[in-house]
Amino acid sequence: MTTLGASPSRQAPAALFALTVFSSATLVFLVQPMVAKLVLPLLGGSPSVWNTSQAFFQLALLAGYFYAHVLQRIPSLRGQAVVHVTMLAVAAAALPLRVNALAGPPSSDHPNLWLLAVLTLSIGAPFAILSATAPLVQAWHARTIGAAEGKEPYVLYAASNLGSLIALLAYPVVVEPAFSLVGQRLGWSAGYGLFVVIIATLAILVSRTRAAAVREARAATPAPTWGERAAWVALAAIPSSLMLGVTTYITTDVASAPFLWVLPLALYLTTFIIAFQDKPAIPPALTLTLQAAALAVCVAALPFKSTFFAVLLVVHLAAFFLTALMCHQRLVARRPDPAHLTEFYLCLSLGGVVGGAFNAFAAPAIFNDVWEYPIVLALSCLARPWGDLRRIPTWTWTMFVVGVVAAILTPVAVTFATNHLTTDAFIGRFDPAELFDMGMKALLALAVIAAFMVRRHALFMFAIVAILSYAAETAADRTDTRQSWRSFFGVLKLSQTWVPSIGHVKMLAHGTTLHGAQSQDPRYMCRPMVYYTPNTPIGQVFTGKQAASPRLRIGAVGLGTGSVAAYVRPGDDLTFFEIDPLVVRVSNDAANFTYTTLCAKSLIEYVIGDARLTVARQPPASFDILLIDAFSSDAVPAHLLTVEAVRGYLAKLKPDGVLILHLSNRNLDLMNPAQAVARAAGGYALVQQYRAPEKDPAGTWESSEDAVIVARSPQALAALRATGKWTDANPFKARPWTDDYTNLAGALYGNLKTRYEWLP
Repeated sequence: MTTLGASPSRQAPAALFALTVFSSATLVFLVQPMVAKLVLPLLGGSPSVWNTSQAFFQLALLAGYFYAHVLQRIPSLRGQAVVHVTMLAVAAAALPLRVNALAGPPSSDHPNLWLLAVLTLSIGAPFAILSATAPLVQAWHARTIGAAEGKEPYVLYAASNLGSLIALLAYPVVVEPAFSLVGQRLGWSAGYGLFVVIIATLAILVSRTRAAAVREARAATPAPTWGERAAWVALAAIPSSLMLGVTTYITTDVASAPFLWVLPLALYLTTFIIAFQDKPAIPPALTLTLQAAALAVCVAALPFKSTFFAVLLVVHLAAFFLTALMCHQRLVARRPDPAHLTEFYLCLSLGGVVGGAFNAFAAPAIFNDVWEYPIVLALSCLARPWGDLRRIPTWTWTMFVVGVVAAILTPVAVTFATNHLTTDAFIGRFDPAELFDMGMKALLALAVIAAFMVRRHALFMFAIVAILSYAAETAADRTDTRQSWRSFFGVLKLSQTWVPSIGHVKMLAHGTTLHGAQSQDPRYMCRPMVYYTPNTPIGQVFTGKQAASPRLRIGAVGLGTGSVAAYVRPGDDLTFFEIDPLVVRVSNDAANFTYTTLCAKSLIEYVIGDARLTVARQPPASFDILLIDAFSSDAVPAHLLTVEAVRGYLAKLKPDGVLILHLSNRNLDLMNPAQAVARAAGGYALVQQYRAPEKDPAGTWESSEDAVIVARSPQALAALRATGKWTDANPFKARPWTDDYTNLAGALYGNLKTRYEWLP
């Protein structure tokens, strides 16, 4: 590269370059959860909503990087600076942040397209222009400081991702609990204005640099080949796909917990920070060694699902982190001369879009489960060094063959033993389950040993992971999952278990959350189970209202298996409000469940769409019972539990009607904010924390349940209060949630506090 002197007195300070990319990245990653808070609750909180949003932001990032690349065709820095500052000012027309209504109401038929349209209209322009800052400022750095002092600009990308990481972690912990949504929107808009001042200052300084110092840089190496460009795209696509894949897999098959999506994204950003450092905290050679072992352990652990959640979480996140770091370090090792910097980042962004689009759009249409995750894990092996197969010693080949044979034969042997060796002599000596566990542990050990030995040979690693995937899938077949379906809103699984008191029971799960069950014994088939038995708070309200009235109009938000339909008598009216059309199809199929088709004694109506919007279209004062049962999973649609939402529900109740808020949740304390919301909405509330008996009565199979019931007057709750099972609500334990303020982090802490008394 030609290096020409620049006047130090007129050269922009290096710290200003770092501040500019840091502040732009902070704004970019603060706006993502902010816009999600504005838009995404209309579609619920399923992993696919997050994946589609991420795909949009990756597309917008690609647009920004393409804009930065095209801008380099302007020969003078002054011209680039004027155009960029002008574009920032034009994009500010979309501010302050708000949901653009031009896309219309949410669509349950094409939710991903609706979401993309709303995000584009609401934040597309400011986000794309902001995201162009990192490559653009690095290009300016290369033509000023880099040209004068010979410094590479790529380290600035680490500063950019550090800003992204800080913003990502700060939002749920600091920003969301401390500021209302209006405050967040106005604060971000003010931050955007401040950023314009910062980059305008930098633009003025770089545009004043002496012309000799900003002469067009000439590459010291030839232009990148198409093969190099393809390698950049592939190495960026693998971590992008894995980030979404591991998020979906963990929240679907391991456990769904609030903010769990933050961890993969935070690790993803950290890999960029490490890879683009001058002296990486984890050297590439060490990354290859650790990644080989972590990947083998991760794939071997795939069949264990929700067992040992903490261990599995660490295993999957470690494998993802090291694989993403390996790819990004390989990417950095292939970085071009700074003259081709914007083209490099354009390919990097394109890879992110390819990986994200595969997970967000292609995978849900192709697979009925989260298969994209193990597939890309296996393909990531091909990004490792290939090595020379001719130099592998014989004993390594031998160990590899032994590992492959063990991987194939272990599940086959266990399946054979389980199905055929059922003699008393065999059972007395061997437990098939123990044999399986022993075999899998041996397989795991062999896999790790083999992975270490062939860690620098991509084809060997690919073979190991492929064989382990086969073994894991064979092991997974031992579970009781009968069928699996997938939609935009998540994965539904039909499974069956044996309960001593009632025989076979079919269950429907959404991810790791049970959404209903039905006995297959004809004596108990039409008895509501789990959360809906007559003893639970929901059952108490239904039986009490039925005793007082011969005909009821019932609304239920959240269909599940349709258990509520078992309460429907001749003359009753029941309307289910369900956002996912797939749930309606599954629950209405008599081959799966028969609550709605056999047990209900009257016709049932279904309304598809977001419950907040669809309930609002119902006639005023029309429901005797309105059940809101959308909070038992951990992807909580918080917009259904705000003051504005509850006020709308109460308006749909008859004067003596009752609103039921089913708030059972494994990770969030929703009882306290719900009680505060009930009072703020003008209602009168009772609470009950029901605990199921240890010895389950025959034919019930009931579960514990937390519920708040709300009415328009105290008289409507008098009969339920008289039972002695309900207590008056305490609305002063939490701040009420509104459309402008929710605090999921506080709800998570409140749940942890009830488990661990030592917490302050």
